[in-house]
Amino acid sequence: MTQYVYRFGGGVSDGGKGDRNLLGGKGANLAEMASIGLPVPPGFTISTEFCDVYYDEGKAFPQGLRDEVATGIAHIEGVTGKVFGDAADPLLVSVRSGARASMPGMMDTVLNLGLNDATVQGLAATSGDDRFAWDSYRRFIQMYSDVVLELDHGAFEEALEIAKEDNGYFLDTDLTAADLQKLVAEYKSLVEAQWGKPFPQDVHDQLWGAVGAVFGSWQSERAKVYRRLNDIPASWGTAVNVQAMVFGNMGDTSATGVAFTRDPAKGDRAYYGEFLINAQGEDVVAGIRTPQYLTLAAREAAGAKPLSMEEALPEVYGELAKVFDTLETHYRDMQDIEFTVQQGKLWMLQTRSGKRTAKAALKIAVEMAAEGLITREEAIARVDPQALDQLLHPTLDPKAVRDVLTKGLPASPGAASGAAVFDSDTAEKRAQAGDAVILIRVETSPEDIHGMHAAKGILTARGGMTSHAAVVARGMGRPCVSGAGTLAIDAKAKVMRVAGRTIAEGDIVTIDGTTGEVMAGEVPTVQPELSGDFATLMEWADGVRRLKVRANAETPLDARVAREFGAEGIGLCRTEHMFFDAARITAVRQMILAEDETGRRAALEKLLPEQRGDFVQLFEVMAGLPVTIRLLDPPLHEFLPHEEAEFAEVAAAAGVDIDVLKRRASELHEFNPMLGHRGCRLGVTYPEIYETQARAIFEAAIEVAEKSGAAPIPEVMIPLVATRRELELMKAVVDAAAKAVFADKGREIEYLVGTMIELPRAALKAGEIAEIGEFFSFGTNDLTQTTLGVSRDDAARFLTTYVERGIYPRDPFVSLDIEGVGELIELAAERGRATRAGIKLGICGEHGGDPASIAFCEKIGLDYVSASPYRVPIARLAAAQAALAAKA
Repeated sequence: MTQYVYRFGGGVSDGGKGDRNLLGGKGANLAEMASIGLPVPPGFTISTEFCDVYYDEGKAFPQGLRDEVATGIAHIEGVTGKVFGDAADPLLVSVRSGARASMPGMMDTVLNLGLNDATVQGLAATSGDDRFAWDSYRRFIQMYSDVVLELDHGAFEEALEIAKEDNGYFLDTDLTAADLQKLVAEYKSLVEAQWGKPFPQDVHDQLWGAVGAVFGSWQSERAKVYRRLNDIPASWGTAVNVQAMVFGNMGDTSATGVAFTRDPAKGDRAYYGEFLINAQGEDVVAGIRTPQYLTLAAREAAGAKPLSMEEALPEVYGELAKVFDTLETHYRDMQDIEFTVQQGKLWMLQTRSGKRTAKAALKIAVEMAAEGLITREEAIARVDPQALDQLLHPTLDPKAVRDVLTKGLPASPGAASGAAVFDSDTAEKRAQAGDAVILIRVETSPEDIHGMHAAKGILTARGGMTSHAAVVARGMGRPCVSGAGTLAIDAKAKVMRVAGRTIAEGDIVTIDGTTGEVMAGEVPTVQPELSGDFATLMEWADGVRRLKVRANAETPLDARVAREFGAEGIGLCRTEHMFFDAARITAVRQMILAEDETGRRAALEKLLPEQRGDFVQLFEVMAGLPVTIRLLDPPLHEFLPHEEAEFAEVAAAAGVDIDVLKRRASELHEFNPMLGHRGCRLGVTYPEIYETQARAIFEAAIEVAEKSGAAPIPEVMIPLVATRRELELMKAVVDAAAKAVFADKGREIEYLVGTMIELPRAALKAGEIAEIGEFFSFGTNDLTQTTLGVSRDDAARFLTTYVERGIYPRDPFVSLDIEGVGELIELAAERGRATRAGIKLGICGEHGGDPASIAFCEKIGLDYVSASPYRVPIARLAAAQAALAAKA
């Protein structure tokens, strides 16, 4: 019989940190903390393996699991001396999710489970605190009704606010035991009115309802969105953790908090966190109350008045600081910790590797390596390559004038400007329309995940540095300002008011997640300086990676950015992008409209000096590094007008009759241009186009070689080859052009002629094609389209559904389809090498900047990847991690 329940606490640990896949991150780490002697409330974990069973068996709980859970409850009872459901001295438990990958706030939790009309009296008697008991019961009914019964959460919030208003109270903690008892009665009436049945009084029914709700939340919309955004497979499932409750809401010697062993925003080696006295955990993370600082130094730096934990509970704080050091040394990583203090006694509820900004990740990795806590190789592996994207884009210009409206907490660094929006649906719609937006909320909840992802930045009026908005924004790399308490946000009216000013939906605002400032209007930006920890880690990465990293670039600006980011050449220069320039589009159109070769050559002669100048600039920037230049690829109709209003203007500019232009546009129209008269098919039909481009390449290369002394290495790439003969014909054209230029200039340079493998037939016949081609560059964008039979431009309509349904593990246009497209690439590489030993092999599609795709390229031994300029550092780090993984 399969074991599904694993105990921890009270001297027992059925698992440990190595069991993350089975017990989820939370369950594995609870067992681990218990095993090394830290104060962990006893409990048990229902494994991730049961998650699949739960859905496969129609969300039922078999008797075998019920028996195991009964044993788990008995374990908790034995350690605590309390009995589940006992009216005199009741055991209360929490029921929490715990996937193997951290998904903060995405799944459900139920606290104080086990309370009913009888046990609340026992809790009041044993605690000696009626107010605490009724407050706990009030919280339980509200949370259970929301999470398990799926009733209207707003109705309970409204009842709570009315109760405070009627009594003239400001805080929840102002409510007396009698007030709370009345509120519980009102809550129970709300349940019966909305649910049609009384609130469940049987504690075992409560438990199984909560367990089902937590497993069910694995398939909630917000969890699905989070998994899709973070490449977490649905097949992993979640575990469920049932644990004895400890209470941070038992008076002024009790507290709850969230802390990090280092600053997750900046990476500084300093304890970082927040806590609340006389509160439960959701009060901190949900932003319901503004929390207090953990340390005296943090409180003084912020100028805050409420005492820090270091001052208010000095003995417990000292114990907590020792736990921080123990956990960081044990896990050898920065830890994110949840804790509760119950009447002066510290309890650890969770530890996990803390989510951090890219800047913090770099600093922590480099400093831990310097401290000897981890190796340099481990430091390289610790930083998520995708997270570097946070560092590679502009920040606010420090010299710019700022119209500051207010200041909140600097919850996630970086800066962004955009149109103010006040709900997540609007944020998503406007972002899809191409608008930059700032999502402004009183506080965010897991239901806002889609809007947070769509927004350029996030602003909240409530919540601290560990609120939902802050944690999720940091994980996404979005700037975030939280706890801007002077904001008055009216989401229904779609406005916010601050300092006597009104910001309506659509007004431009700017937030600075590094300083916490909120500004009216757009503030100019500056490029980041990539030095310090970034430079150190990248130097270490370059020392271990095997794959070369090039950039996709066709403008001098893109090429310079790529070089600054460490590109080792250009892997794809798309020459057609140069033809759309306003200064040369007329000559391109004259070439297309010409009736014969003579006319085409006349137009091409006008283009030759322009094209040559383009290549001169690229070769100068790349300073002797290889530059792969793809000859003209798109169908010719793309250069002609499509709208009636454009025809007259274009005809006049090109010097042709408008009817001639329309007739030619009609002749060139294609029903499926992606598979039409494009790529090498243009060169076979009109060889003079490729001949002219080749001349421009070689003339530019010799000009630069003579000026600088550093000869560039042109790699001339023939696109869309399907047969050996196509490449043979086109290579002859290029070689003839090279021979003519070399003879004319009296100088020769090294060059290669190869092809882009982007058709399944080319991959299958790679052995024959390699007889002619001196390099292969895998064009994974088109190879994915032609292999899957899916248009990338149209796939967005259904690919999300395909990923959610498990047809593809990820969007195949973002991360390479290893099983299909990957097999073709591997096959082509093997057959190409068999024919031409040492043939140069690389990829130049968008997948060249995707870490999972780069790992595959390392596995099959490609020579380089080519990515967009801003993804070059991501590719460098991912290539290093792939090399280390292969070595391991």
